[in-house]
Amino acid sequence: MRLDGKVAIVTGAASGFGRGIAQLYAREGAKVCVADLNGQGARDVANEIGAAAIHAAADVANADDVRAMVAATVDAFGGVDVMVNNAGYTHKNQPMLDVSEAEFDRIFDVNVKAIFLAAKAVVPEMEKRGGGVMITTASTAGVRPRPGLTWYNGSKGAAITLTKSMAVELAPKRIRVCAINPVAGETGMLADFMGQDTPEIRERFVGTIPLGRFSQPDDVANAALFLADPASNFLTGICIEVDGGRCI
Repeated sequence: MRLDGKVAIVTGAASGFGRGIAQLYAREGAKVCVADLNGQGARDVANEIGAAAIHAAADVANADDVRAMVAATVDAFGGVDVMVNNAGYTHKNQPMLDVSEAEFDRIFDVNVKAIFLAAKAVVPEMEKRGGGVMITTASTAGVRPRPGLTWYNGSKGAAITLTKSMAVELAPKRIRVCAINPVAGETGMLADFMGQDTPEIRERFVGTIPLGRFSQPDDVANAALFLADPASNFLTGICIEVDGGRCI
């Protein structure tokens, strides 16, 4: 059990990468708060996991929701050791000037502001435990951006920079901060990334990935497990590209 005795919060955990992370963490011995804007979906995943999980309906861009999510986890399990900022949002693949201001704001609220709010809520709890790990699901979009996703790309570039800066600042508190950069994956946002979901467009996207497939939840979950594992306690500020070679 690589996470025996650990307590984790995973946002965006009702589906996709987040669900895979929450389930793997629980199998490896962690207690998990399954958090998502989709409260029923979070409840369903927590029920699948069983007694090792609680659920929280939370908008990660809302400070009250984030504080309540962390408080519920502390009340249930005694603290927080791992915070996975996995919830994400994107605009549809389109010319940058066609994206609305409301869409832009929501992208940066979910993909960037949420990291700020999570840090404000969990860092004090991690300090009580003598340290911890914060992991953000960023994206290859922040490293090798695709046309048509400019504002999303920018939000993930910010997440990567925040990861590195937070890692330095929080190191004296024994809090590690890392990120995962998945390539486009089989999640609910895939159609938005591509603009349209057709066999021809899928083939074109997959053609940019040397290993020849989209990412899967298990790919990202395995990376998140590695980063949360105490055996990785000398790793901080790193961004693991889970991308089948896309960023080469």
